[in-house]
Amino acid sequence: MKKVIIYADGGCRGNGKENTIGGYGIVLKYKDVVKEVKKGFKNTTNNIMELTAVIDALLLLKEPCFVELYSDSAYVVNAFNKGWIQKWQKNGWVTSAKKPVKNKELWQKLIELTKYHKVEFIKVEGHSDNELNNRCDELANKAMDEMENNINK
Repeated sequence: MKKVIIYADGGCRGNGKENTIGGYGIVLKYKDVVKEVKKGFKNTTNNIMELTAVIDALLLLKEPCFVELYSDSAYVVNAFNKGWIQKWQKNGWVTSAKKPVKNKELWQKLIELTKYHKVEFIKVEGHSDNELNNRCDELANKAMDEMENNINK
């Protein structure tokens, strides 16, 4: 099984408001090959962008892989590393606060991808000295800039 390193970051300008602009950045590394991907979105949230970045990164892989997945999103990393996913599924997609789990369809898609790939979720500090996480943040911001520029034309 090939080992791939993925860094993924998502962001949203105006999170929680109307007419938001979101984006993500992805850096994939396999041996000496590095691939960068960015994409912008309208009317989204920060959490949706974080999840979408991870999902789209895994969808880029053409065969089952062992993946070291680095994210600054506690939301994504803790859901897997702290067993939230299993609890949500066991409780019929309801949180411990007895509210429906947000972004259920994205979580379900990500769960399916983690059955295909062996994924180790690793939390990194956001906006720190992690070069590849910072690069993902730059890519996400470029994607959001491009989206805003297209809207304002």
